[in-house]
Amino acid sequence: MLMQAFVFLLFLGLLSSAQAATQPCRIDGFPQEVQCGQLARPLDPAAPQGKKIQLHYVVLRAQDRNKLADPIFLLAGGPGQSAINVASWAEHLFNKLQLRRDVVFVDQRGTGRSAPLECPESQDLSKLADTDGAMREISRCQVALQKLPYGDLRFFTTTIAVQDLEAVRKAEGYPSINLVGISYGTRVGLEYVRQYPQAVRRVVLDGVLPPDYAISGSDIQKALDNLFADCKSDSRCQHAYPNLAQSWRDLLASTPKATVLKHPRLNTEANVTISRDSVLGMVSAVLYSPVNSAGLPFAITEAKAGRFNPLLALSGQTALPNAGKIFTGMHYSVWCAEEAGRLSIVDDDFGRFRSETYRKVCANWPHGIVPAAFYTLPKSASPVLLLSGGLDPVTPPQHATRVAKALGDKAKHVVLGNSGHGMLMQNCVDDLVYRFVNAEDVQKVDLSCVKPIPRPMVWVLPKG
Repeated sequence: MLMQAFVFLLFLGLLSSAQAATQPCRIDGFPQEVQCGQLARPLDPAAPQGKKIQLHYVVLRAQDRNKLADPIFLLAGGPGQSAINVASWAEHLFNKLQLRRDVVFVDQRGTGRSAPLECPESQDLSKLADTDGAMREISRCQVALQKLPYGDLRFFTTTIAVQDLEAVRKAEGYPSINLVGISYGTRVGLEYVRQYPQAVRRVVLDGVLPPDYAISGSDIQKALDNLFADCKSDSRCQHAYPNLAQSWRDLLASTPKATVLKHPRLNTEANVTISRDSVLGMVSAVLYSPVNSAGLPFAITEAKAGRFNPLLALSGQTALPNAGKIFTGMHYSVWCAEEAGRLSIVDDDFGRFRSETYRKVCANWPHGIVPAAFYTLPKSASPVLLLSGGLDPVTPPQHATRVAKALGDKAKHVVLGNSGHGMLMQNCVDDLVYRFVNAEDVQKVDLSCVKPIPRPMVWVLPKG
C-alpha cells in the first residue's frame, strides 16, 4: 500500500512538473483565464548555447477531470499566421474536443509573440495599387527586421519550427499529440510526422500544401476558369454576365488604367493607376472564398468599365487587421528558404504574377537551409484525415490525393466539391474531426455527413 501511495505521489509530482511551464494569463478573445507558456529556444539549432528567442504558446486545459493525455495542437496557416491570435476562433471549433483534451496554440517563430517578423500594414489606397511601391516597402522592412536581436532571417524555416513544437510537447509532458493543420499548417504537420512520427497520434490536414509543391498560379487560373464555366451553365448568371470570360480578358488588356479608388471603410479617395498585377492580386484573394467569388462576375464587369471599388472591397485589402493577419517577414523567410530555388517560369497570368513576385523578393532575402528530406512525403504510421475544397484556388484536391497516397492506407481524403480554401468551418466537418480524433478505429468513422453543397448564387444587381 505504501509503495502504491509513493508511486501515486510520484505520478502527481511528475504531472505537476510537466505542467509547471505555464502560468495563468489573459489574452484577447477569452473572458476567462488561460494558461500561457514560453520556452527559450536557440535561434540557430546548430548553436544551442548561442542566441535565444522566446517561444510563446497558450494551453486551454481540458475541462473534465478525467482528461486524456494527448492534446490537440493547432498549426496555423500563412505562412505567417499567429496560432495564439486565432485561438479564440478555434476554441469554438475544438469545444467538444477540449472537454477531455488540452488544446495548444504555439506561435511559430516569426509570428505573434515568438520573435515576430512583422512588416507595417498600409491602408493608403495609392500604395495598395502600386506593386512596385509594395516591393520597395518589403525591401525596407527586410532591412529593419535584420536589425532586430533575432534578425538572422535564415532561421525561420518550417523544419526548425517543427523542432520548436517538439520542445513544447516535451515541456508539457505530453506522450503524444494530435495535429490539426490549416493551409500552410498542413506542411508543418507533414514535417512533424516526418521528424517525430513516434509522437503523433492523429493528424487532420485542411487544405493540403505538400512540401514538394512549388508555388504556382495554375490552380488559381483553374479556379477562375471554373467560375466562368459555372456562370455559363447557370441561366441567371449567363443572363446577367453573358460574356464574362471575354470581360476578364478585356479588363486585363485595359491595364494599366487610371481610376479613383474609394476606401470602403475610411471613405477616403485616391487617384491611382491600377496595374495588371494589382488586378491579378485582388482576384486571387477573392477566389479563396466561394461566398466572395459570387460577387466576382459583378466586380469584373465593373472593373472593365473602370470602376474598381467592388473588386477592392471583395479582396479584403482594406479590411481591418484581424486575428488571421500575416507576419510578412516570417512569410518570406519561409517561402524564400523552401521555394526560392524551385520557382519555374510560367506563361499563365497568375503563375507569372506569383512567381515573379516571390522571385523579386527572394533575390535579396536571406535563405535558410532546408534538408533534402523535407521535400519527401513520409508514410504515416498514424491515421490522417485530409480535407479539400473542390473550388480551392491554392490547395485543390489533387494535391491532397497525391499526399494521401504517399501517406499510405491510414490516410482518408474527404472532398467538399463546392467549397473553397478551409473546410473546418463547414457544416458537419467539425463534428467529423471530433469523431476522427476520438475514434478507437478510424476506419469506422462515418463520413456520410459531408454532403455536396451548391456554389453560392452569383450577385446580380436588382433592376430598379
